[in-house]
Amino acid sequence: MPTSSVVEVIPGGPVSGTIRPPGSKSLTNRALLCAAFAPGRSRLSGALRSDDTEVMIKALKKIGLRVEESEGGRTIEITGIDRGSVAPPSESEVELFIGNSGTTIRFLTAALSALGGRFRLSGVPRMHQRPIGDLIDALRPICDGEVFSESPGGCPPVRIDTQGWRGDVIKVAGNVSSQFLSGLMMASPIAGKRIRIEVLGELVSRPYVEMTAAIMRDFGVTCRWTDPKEQGQSSSAASPKFEIDSGDGYISRDYEIEPDASAASYFWAAAAITGGEVTVMGLSDQALQGDVRFVDCLELMGCQVRRETDRITVKGSPVLRGIDIDMNAISDTVQTLSVVAMFADGPTTVRGVAHNRFKETDRIGDLAKELRKLGGQITETEDGLIIRPGILRPARIETYEDHRMAMSLALAGLRAPGVQISNPSCTGKTYPDYFADLEALTGRPHHWFA
Repeated sequence: MPTSSVVEVIPGGPVSGTIRPPGSKSLTNRALLCAAFAPGRSRLSGALRSDDTEVMIKALKKIGLRVEESEGGRTIEITGIDRGSVAPPSESEVELFIGNSGTTIRFLTAALSALGGRFRLSGVPRMHQRPIGDLIDALRPICDGEVFSESPGGCPPVRIDTQGWRGDVIKVAGNVSSQFLSGLMMASPIAGKRIRIEVLGELVSRPYVEMTAAIMRDFGVTCRWTDPKEQGQSSSAASPKFEIDSGDGYISRDYEIEPDASAASYFWAAAAITGGEVTVMGLSDQALQGDVRFVDCLELMGCQVRRETDRITVKGSPVLRGIDIDMNAISDTVQTLSVVAMFADGPTTVRGVAHNRFKETDRIGDLAKELRKLGGQITETEDGLIIRPGILRPARIETYEDHRMAMSLALAGLRAPGVQISNPSCTGKTYPDYFADLEALTGRPHHWFA
């Protein structure tokens, strides 16, 4: 990507073609953690090379693991720690820089507290504004030692000084981030005992928890999940419970990582916005990532969707319908759908995503502000927003160091002239080659300038 501070996507005709996005960030960082605590050598293929995965890899190296990258970072070989022969924790504190990677700090806070040792996890200023208090509150009662946050409001930096976990029952809030629960699930085998996790309140982004359980199973650990609601109990009944039997812990293996479904949403949206037809290779209805359900939203808006065993194709409609949709399970695609909604023939209501305010930026308030610049009439609600399309107008879009703001809002430029995206390099967090891939798919260059 050029080093310019602004990019303008140039409008044109329908976007049509085939693309395979890079590997999933969510899968890559989960697989890295499981492999790190699986004795022996694991090989991850199709991995994502991005800011978020690089900070995870650097942190694992700093705590003593051997990690080797090849094929431009798409293949990672990692020699895992043998839980039964871990050296005693060092007396000196290990400083780990996490950037703005939510998965890294949440997964490692849980894992390192279970492993034992002295660690300090810090990041960029925005990371020090992202709540992690519910995870720390869940860890404190079970840790043999201390885990605490340094910033006001229960935000990083995080300090860990433990001898592992002494307890075997964990209670965690589920309404802020599913990554808290996922981190505790993946850390449980490191503790070397049977662990029960009880979720308090609503569980957001459930597909990501299902993804975590699937990856743990692939690395040899079974997670049993009991959901009272699925058993016909009332909504006031107890929330989901998880039981993880560590057994012999994780098992090393070769593991292939799917393309990123969140990244795929931008290309499917390009077809919807322009009336084109885009095929994303490597994903199907059976993908581990819940964000493949984004195509269901586009289908409701009038697009045609063709689902095959190794690809999903979206064909845009001449007229897009506004919809009312609960996106709790696919909240990382809210920004993408909101841009598509700007080209619909009526309002679109997005619900169930109150937790989006605590991501890389406020993905409700800041998103509403930028969509208004483009001419949309936007109403913020308690758990989402209402998008009423207006006459599209030129605007310079702020991205708030949020990769998804840049990638999603750039799509408006496929139809509307003068849409400029500030700080496009922030896409390096999860998709460094995004603008190059979008350029290749559209067949026309973007305009880069300072």
